Amino acid sequence: MDQTIGLKTLDRQRAIQRLTQFVAASFDSARASEAPFYHLQFDRVFPDDVYGAMLTGMPVASDYRPMSGRAKGNDLADGTHTRVKIDLFPEYVRKLPPDKRPVWDIVGHALCSRPVKDALVRRLASSLSQRFGKDFARVGMYPVPILTRDIPGYKITPHPDTHWKGMTIQLYLPRDASTTHIGTIFHEAHPDGSMPKHTQMKFAPNTGYAFTVAKNTWHSADTVGPEVATRDSILLTYFVDAGPLCYLRNRGKRIGNFVLNEVRHFGRR
Repeated sequence: MDQTIGLKTLDRQRAIQRLTQFVAASFDSARASEAPFYHLQFDRVFPDDVYGAMLTGMPVASDYRPMSGRAKGNDLADGTHTRVKIDLFPEYVRKLPPDKRPVWDIVGHALCSRPVKDALVRRLASSLSQRFGKDFARVGMYPVPILTRDIPGYKITPHPDTHWKGMTIQLYLPRDASTTHIGTIFHEAHPDGSMPKHTQMKFAPNTGYAFTVAKNTWHSADTVGPEVATRDSILLTYFVDAGPLCYLRNRGKRIGNFVLNEVRHFGRR
């Protein structure tokens, strides 16, 4: 597979289209595993030139905002947030410096594209059908791509993800393979309530995983140690978008987060 798309020489729409095709093909060729629950493992998610541009264009700490949910419980004693994020939607990417904006604009649009979602639905068909039934392909899914950064002290205990989510995808963005030990851990749930570690993803450059959210998709992350500068990744979450409640909830959250982010930026002026 060609590992470049000519990011610097293509216009924006062509770059989005070619990146979309590349990522969809990467997802289509993913390795599948049945244990401890059905999941996919990715290699070379992005072309080499795009991945290099993403690393070069990594935002600085002040560009991120705190992550909500379980991550808030990991704040350090001095109030430092151990997980922060930038939503890769246009309304957030436009706040980045001009030299960093193009790559994240292209990546965000590609990850929200229909071909990328269709590739995931194809490859996760068996587990999607178990949760949503034979018409799983017709269930609405709302993509939310976020660039996340974890620092020493971050951890997350075993959890299966909320039922609001349909598919969970994480794409790892390290600069090298020196911290492969900090990848996500998948747990096997036993009848006695114990959840031993079964499989651990390697936190290797340009890799990742995906699974259909279900009651048995228990996963966690060990505490990020002092040997790690930052644990950068993209969380691409597809929220169930079926019915008026889910439809309004997903768009309402996006609007609410946008308003909060605008207030935050206004306060920094």
